[in-house]
Amino acid sequence: MGLDALNPPKPDDIHETLLEFPDNRLLIDLCGEFDRNLAQIEHQMNVHILRRGNQLAVVGDGDARGQAAAVLQALYQRLEHGKQIEAGDIDGEIRMEHTTVRAEHGDQMELFKGGRVEIKTRKKLVEPRTDAQKAYVKSLFNHELAFGIGPAGTGKTYLAVAVGVNMFISGHVDRIILSRPAVEAGEKLGYLPGDMKDKVDPYMQPLYDALNDFLPGKQVEKLIAEKRIEIAPLAFMRGRTLANAFVVLDEAQNATTMQMKMFLTRLGEGSRMVITGDRSQVDLPRGVNSGLRDAESLLKDIDEIAFNYFTARDVVRHPLVGKIIDAYDAADPAAG
Repeated sequence: MGLDALNPPKPDDIHETLLEFPDNRLLIDLCGEFDRNLAQIEHQMNVHILRRGNQLAVVGDGDARGQAAAVLQALYQRLEHGKQIEAGDIDGEIRMEHTTVRAEHGDQMELFKGGRVEIKTRKKLVEPRTDAQKAYVKSLFNHELAFGIGPAGTGKTYLAVAVGVNMFISGHVDRIILSRPAVEAGEKLGYLPGDMKDKVDPYMQPLYDALNDFLPGKQVEKLIAEKRIEIAPLAFMRGRTLANAFVVLDEAQNATTMQMKMFLTRLGEGSRMVITGDRSQVDLPRGVNSGLRDAESLLKDIDEIAFNYFTARDVVRHPLVGKIIDAYDAADPAAG
């Protein structure tokens, strides 16, 4: 099964690309309820899409029309492979299509050869949605130590945990260890109710959320009870050697220089380590250096360590998030 792009050689059709979809049921899914999927593509790509039986006509200027047609084809192929289409999948295809076009003009690094990058977990198949995310995921599989640096919403932690789960369920590592510095962002730990675990757990919640996206809840609970998955503050890592584990340090911009050195030197045989952070969101006291900045400066020339960078263009949350980040960066370029 496939798609046929029909371009009748008639002058009146010069601003139109006609796509034919053989399976009407998949075409319905492609269009979405009340054609909302088509509306999203129209809005983001500045084209018009008209339904004509089992065909879609894409109307617009040359570049936009061709890119929109390629996005529709890619989304239809997802459906042919039994995958669903959500708003984020559409946004991802649009981003990747724009990146491919820029790469042809030499403005972006070449996309990986060999097709899509997919991360299999127990609950879902995770696909990077931008070029930077693809490069990041590739580096996580190919390097024992990798950094992901960039603004919130770019998938740094989410993709790292997905790769960790993939390596765990495939037997490449025996444990998953997820950690964050327990640094207050305008709040004081001591004022929170409960014992130390109760005080610290809110800071770890994004890591729990990511895990629960990839593994059934009961399995997560069981693995935590067996200590095959650990979620703990950075301070709890001192004195340990982390062997045969996939280790993630999240919010690393809030680690001090000494904490970062301590964490990096925990790397043991058979382990993978990922450090993620956003240099613009440092919550350390004034005058205390960020260990993420220092590590980036000190380790940048070590070939075995991968540094991956994200920008507002890689934000995969609400589109407004990217615009908000751009506005703040424009007001304070040094924070980026």
